[in-house]
Amino acid sequence: MAGNHGIAHLVCGRRAKWLVLALWVVVLFLTAPFAQKLADAQDNDAASWLPGSAESTQVLEISKDFRPEQIPAVVVYARDGGLTTQDRAAIDRDAAELRGLGDHGIRGAETRGPVYDRAADPRAAQIFVPITMDEQGWQRIAPAVDSIRDVVGDGGAGLAVHITGPGGTSADFSEAFEGIDSTLLVSAMAVVVVMLLITYRSPSLLLVPVIGVVAALFTAQALIYFLAQHAGLTVNGQSAGILTVLVFGAGTDYALLLVARYREELRRHEDRHEAMALALHRAGPAVLASGATVVLSMLVLLAAEMNSTRGLGPVAAIGVAVALIAMMTLFPALLVICGRWIFWPVIPHFGSDEPTEHGVWARTGRSFARRPRMIWAVTALVLAVCSLGLIQLRAEGISNADAFTGTPDSITGQKVSGRYFPAGSGDPLMIVSDQDRAAEVRRAVAGTEGVVPASLGVPPGAKPVHEGQVLLEATMTAPADSEAAKQTVERVRDAVHEVPDADALVGGGTAALLDMDKATTHDNLLIIPLVLVVVLLILCGLLRALIAPLVLVGTVILSFAAALGISALAFRHVFDYAGEATDFPLFVFVFLVALGIDYNIFLTTRIREEAARQGTRAGVVTGLAATGAVITSAGLVLAGTFAALGTLPMVAFAEIGFAVALGVLLDTFIVRSVLVTSLFLDIGPKVWWPHRLSREPGGHPEAVRSGGQPEAARKDEPFA
Repeated sequence: MAGNHGIAHLVCGRRAKWLVLALWVVVLFLTAPFAQKLADAQDNDAASWLPGSAESTQVLEISKDFRPEQIPAVVVYARDGGLTTQDRAAIDRDAAELRGLGDHGIRGAETRGPVYDRAADPRAAQIFVPITMDEQGWQRIAPAVDSIRDVVGDGGAGLAVHITGPGGTSADFSEAFEGIDSTLLVSAMAVVVVMLLITYRSPSLLLVPVIGVVAALFTAQALIYFLAQHAGLTVNGQSAGILTVLVFGAGTDYALLLVARYREELRRHEDRHEAMALALHRAGPAVLASGATVVLSMLVLLAAEMNSTRGLGPVAAIGVAVALIAMMTLFPALLVICGRWIFWPVIPHFGSDEPTEHGVWARTGRSFARRPRMIWAVTALVLAVCSLGLIQLRAEGISNADAFTGTPDSITGQKVSGRYFPAGSGDPLMIVSDQDRAAEVRRAVAGTEGVVPASLGVPPGAKPVHEGQVLLEATMTAPADSEAAKQTVERVRDAVHEVPDADALVGGGTAALLDMDKATTHDNLLIIPLVLVVVLLILCGLLRALIAPLVLVGTVILSFAAALGISALAFRHVFDYAGEATDFPLFVFVFLVALGIDYNIFLTTRIREEAARQGTRAGVVTGLAATGAVITSAGLVLAGTFAALGTLPMVAFAEIGFAVALGVLLDTFIVRSVLVTSLFLDIGPKVWWPHRLSREPGGHPEAVRSGGQPEAARKDEPFA
């Protein structure tokens, strides 16, 4: 092969390409069986999501010494005109039958109830059925609720029967997560196939990147499975779902960026092996920098207090790293093996014209060059106005009633129960204290506003005392997932913490939500600046400049604010969502900055390469012309894969998918193509300060006007 471009020949050499393919075949043969086991390695219990040092987490661990960890499924019966004699007899029969259940972790013997809303002429009743939450608890919560449903039925003839409480809600969440991997895999693959077919207009070429991303996904899933089983890596349904989207989105993006440069080189070089080596040599640094940005940004999540956020970091980083490796080895090897015919029917023949030099993006760049300052000022103003929608953002958490895109039975049951019973029944506060101070702690809890005093007592089935400590529970008057309930937790904590030497701690479902909110607020303030620093350092190292990286980071921040503002308006006035999860801004920021910066990296590295040949302003026009089409295609693919999160019946996933997809589209069509381009044109060579390119006298004005390069400037060598 003519020329030796770094280590690129090790991937696409005449013999090396077959070795690369063989190695990946072996890797897939070994890893594919384990990739399917990732769902079995997921840890979706409460401790895997909660902040490790939180008070609610401590109570959760201590309470296991008093009784096995359990959550109640609450069966609610209601009839508007009042329960009939037949209703009450049927409820008693159900309670007796439920006490005999023991499958799927149901502790039937500890069933409580029926409890009626009033002694005379009751209108509603509740039965509390505890379910053990051991290592397999989350896998069998849905079957347990199904067993309870088999006993109590669905009601009828005016009698409403619902299964709610923590057990019923958890079962609905479990069903929402069921099949998440396969759903997202199919959705993401469909988006990728359609977008690649539109982009390449080649049914044969689209198969190559699909093979690459599927190989990357299986390999990443297997690696994460081994780390979860043997190295303590925490994987849950959230991180497993995002892994699929990230690998498909990022992997396909890297394939698009690489194949675009390969097309160019095929028109300049007759030998496809040399063309691929040059493509890797030139586009490789930008692709590697893009991948490194995502990987390092994801690893920043390790600094989070939230266990679920901290666990997502290495899972996402591994997925993107494997996707990067696959697209830099397997993908180019497959392209070279297939040859030029893979591009059929639009085959890039040797010596043919490069269409991007006279296409729409070349014309766009030349038009921007006439009045760049006005263009970037107007664009920045429009994005700033869009960011005003942030005043509509309600990232204060999502209640269970608002967490689903539909209305599952547990949510209906929660509303029915709230009409007749204290709204917090079924999800009580859990209080741990020193035995000698238990009486004072009881009085402090009972006297706190928002607590039902009569409900205070030892949880059913719990030991009365364990190693000098007692465990108590209390029902709140407000719904357990409401802001009022969180305020009650704060008041109870203040009250019991004032009891001297009681060492009292307050936990339970509401306390866990409160602690998660506090931890997420901390994570937002810590991680967002850290990610910005990581991105800035990578850009400075890649571009060997300071002004350009600062400009790019500034545009990304503006793009993020605009995407969040528009999303907030859409959630309020189009989708009618009640609010956003507290970690919503953090996830959107990390994904948008880490992934959206990819396009700026690819554009600016190409501009820098061209600036070394023909001057900065002419290089901007050429860089936009060369990268415009492929970056647009990549943005559409990435936006489509994140939009696939909307196929899940959960509001939090739908909101993240919508906001990230919107942000990627803004980055692709507005920020990168308009704002960054016009800023670079306006700033000129000084954008590369302190690199020597900032001292260029002016470049080639005729190249700016024509949108091409002076023939004397065309070289095959990469930029210095």
